[in-house]
Amino acid sequence: MQPIQLFDLASRQAEWLTIRQQVVAGNIANANTPKFRAKDVTPFDAVLDKSDIAMARTNPAHFSGNDLSDSGDIDVKDAALDQEIGIQESGNTVGLAEELSKSGDIKRQYDLNTSLVSSFNRMMLMTVRK
Repeated sequence: MQPIQLFDLASRQAEWLTIRQQVVAGNIANANTPKFRAKDVTPFDAVLDKSDIAMARTNPAHFSGNDLSDSGDIDVKDAALDQEIGIQESGNTVGLAEELSKSGDIKRQYDLNTSLVSSFNRMMLMTVRK
């Protein structure tokens, strides 16, 4: 029997969402700090490409899974410059509206992640009971 990778994938995404929420919260906290540069994390797709969670192929015509075995480190980097905000007079690059939007997106992704894991867990429990 093959191991169930959905839980590994969901765990990895939850870890990524936690780090991203910390970075966004730090950006919001430093919205008025002179010369503070907004930060963001690498997209989850890039983290998934580095991880050892490979997608299964049931047919050679399907896309190939990744075969990298790195730990899939989540990198924190300077965020792209917001064209509306730009660099403020104080040298700060945090766009508060953009950061709040990111925070809402993180919550939606986390809710979806936990809902999928919960549904899959219920489905597995139903199959074990029979």
